[in-house]
Amino acid sequence: MTDSVHSEKSAASDQLVSLPRFLDLLRCPASDAPITLSPDRRSLRSPDQQYAISHDGIPVFAESLLSAEARQQQAHYDRIAETYLTNLSYPHTIEYMKYLDRELLNAIGGAQLNTVAEICCGHGESFKLIGSKVDRGVGVDISLGMLRKAREEHALPNLLFVQGDATRLPLASEAFDHIFMLGGIHHVNDRAALFAEVHRVLKPGGSFIYREPVSDFFVWRALRAVVYRLSPALDHVNERPLRLVETVPVLEEAGLRSVHWKTHGFLGFCLFMNSDVLVFNRAFQYLPGIGALTRFATTVDAWTLRVPGLGGAGLQVIGKATKGKPQ
Repeated sequence: MTDSVHSEKSAASDQLVSLPRFLDLLRCPASDAPITLSPDRRSLRSPDQQYAISHDGIPVFAESLLSAEARQQQAHYDRIAETYLTNLSYPHTIEYMKYLDRELLNAIGGAQLNTVAEICCGHGESFKLIGSKVDRGVGVDISLGMLRKAREEHALPNLLFVQGDATRLPLASEAFDHIFMLGGIHHVNDRAALFAEVHRVLKPGGSFIYREPVSDFFVWRALRAVVYRLSPALDHVNERPLRLVETVPVLEEAGLRSVHWKTHGFLGFCLFMNSDVLVFNRAFQYLPGIGALTRFATTVDAWTLRVPGLGGAGLQVIGKATKGKPQ
């Protein structure tokens, strides 16, 4: 047995062993009924539904409930999962992400996060940052390919990864202290349904924290209109970067109060964070001192966004909204 196969089987076994301690956080997405584990541990059940557990230990809640949009996203991300992770592995991309991660952690603060869900979790990016602060965490994604990567990277007893649709979450109401979405909102066109689900599963006073592509600056909006159609790693049909005037009103209609919205990244982000679009970007990994050069670019980008009139012109937004009073 190869090491990779052994590791996959071990992670699947670990997830099944820890699954019972998460059952109170899960609900049937069709009926909102409680979920139980079958005696043979091969499925999850509600009074009128049964959901399979994949051979690698992932509960599958969306197989029969997917919208047409979610089905397209599932096919897209199952296809590009390996490429997506490769594009995040270059040293300059990692270095720029460290800057964005620091800004995100500043927005979160230093408190213990308790019970957390990450929606459209991909390979579990937020859990990589906050795992030590989480008592129990559930990652939800439509792509089984991405969930397998998440489970392999985060085979921890306090984390569970499940397949589900972001607009029909298999999560219990008012069960989570915090919800994270890092690069997921812009994949969901029905944001009213998404934010309504976020509101439903958050505890009163809980917070919704997100980091997303933003196109308030007309230059980025025009460039992305072209780039999203040209890159095979992007899906121009189902990917739409956020805009302030579109996002905050929909959050508020769902009962979430926006308390933080700040943009980050400028020309340095374009140059060092787009290896899926700019093929020459991949060659930067061989440049001596690429880490220092990338750090300098993050500093220049931060300075640029302090120029009067450019404060909202960044390429990424870090936002926070609360359900009721902020925590």
